[in-house]
Amino acid sequence: MATIVLDRNLAERLREERAVAGADRWDEVWEGTYVMTPLPNTEHQQIANRLATIFEEILGWSSEAVIMPGANISDRETGWEFNYRCPDVVVFLAVGTAKDYGTHWCGGPDFAVEIRSDDDQTLDKIPFYAKVGTRELLIIDRDPWQLELLRLDNGRLVSVGVSTEATKDVINSQVLPLAFRLVSGKSRPEIEVVHPANARTWRV
Repeated sequence: MATIVLDRNLAERLREERAVAGADRWDEVWEGTYVMTPLPNTEHQQIANRLATIFEEILGWSSEAVIMPGANISDRETGWEFNYRCPDVVVFLAVGTAKDYGTHWCGGPDFAVEIRSDDDQTLDKIPFYAKVGTRELLIIDRDPWQLELLRLDNGRLVSVGVSTEATKDVINSQVLPLAFRLVSGKSRPEIEVVHPANARTWRV
């Protein structure tokens, strides 16, 4: 359930309390509107960290690529605090056009991951990610489980593949030398990540 707080003092106090508790790490600002995002659970954080580690391994620890479990992505160099989003995993390649300003990146990542949680607004962020030039966006749904890869095409992020536990369809990235699919696991569906060049495989 969404809650709109019009009391400025209360809103400021809530932001301060979240900052002190470290709960604001995933909060965002959408054109001046402060958005308090759901806190990620253990599963959410494990998926993000493991994917970031795989990307780091594949691209190389000494490469110029930047891989992070989260970053502030804005459409402006200055005044970025007025409008930014925070994907769960980001990959910026050396050939990319986004610029690192220390506090934030102006421009979209070459590859981003969003892991959906209850009541989050991942789907509403897609136009923003397209606007800033995100080349590929992997969306991980967990209720029900599904992988969907979106790719930038003429200024829009469009779906190029979906994988479910039932279909196990393989989704190939054009940005990373990796393929993804959803497979059955012991306690939940797992994300299978494959490096086609050498068939190296990970389960997330």
